[in-house]
Amino acid sequence: MTDDAQALATVHIDSWRAAYRGLVPDAHLASLDYARRAERFRQALATNSEEPYVAESDDGICGFLTLGRCRDEDVDQGSTGEIWGIYLAPEYWRGGIGSRLCKLAEAELASRGYSVAVLWVFKANSQARRFYEAMGFAPDGATKILNLGKELEAVRYRKQLEKAEQAAPPLQSGRARSD
Repeated sequence: MTDDAQALATVHIDSWRAAYRGLVPDAHLASLDYARRAERFRQALATNSEEPYVAESDDGICGFLTLGRCRDEDVDQGSTGEIWGIYLAPEYWRGGIGSRLCKLAEAELASRGYSVAVLWVFKANSQARRFYEAMGFAPDGATKILNLGKELEAVRYRKQLEKAEQAAPPLQSGRARSD
C-alpha cells in the first residue's frame, strides 16, 4: 500500500484546498506540498501508524478514510474509536462515496469493539458539519483550537455505534470501489 502514497497525498491536499478555501488561510493551503505529504504517507504506511481505507474509481484512488483509537485523553479509550479523517477528491463530492466511507469507518470501529465513534470538524465548516449530522453524529461539547496561520476552532462530534454483529462488515483489504 506504500505505492498509494502519492495518490493519497493528492486526494488529501486537493480536498483540503477545495474544502477549506476561505476558512484556512490561503498561505497555509498554498504551502501544502504533494511530495512532502506523499513521503509522510509512505512513512505512516510503512510503520502502520495510519490505516487508510481507500475508495477507488476507474481513475484510481478517489478518496480515503483513516481511523483508529481515539487520541483524546478525556474519553474512555477502551470504548471510543476515532475517525481521523475522510477525504475525497473534489470531483467525487456529493456522490455517496463519503457516506459509504463513513459507514465503513463505523463498521470497522464497531468490529474492533468500540461502542462510540468521535471525529473533529472545524466549527466554521458548515458543509462537513451538515454531512456528519446527516450521518447521525452530534457535537458533544468538546472544542479545541488549531493554529493554521490563524486560530480555528474545531468541535468534536460523537455517535453511538451499532454492535459489530449489526453493523456492516468491515473492509478486509482496505480498498473499496466507488461505483
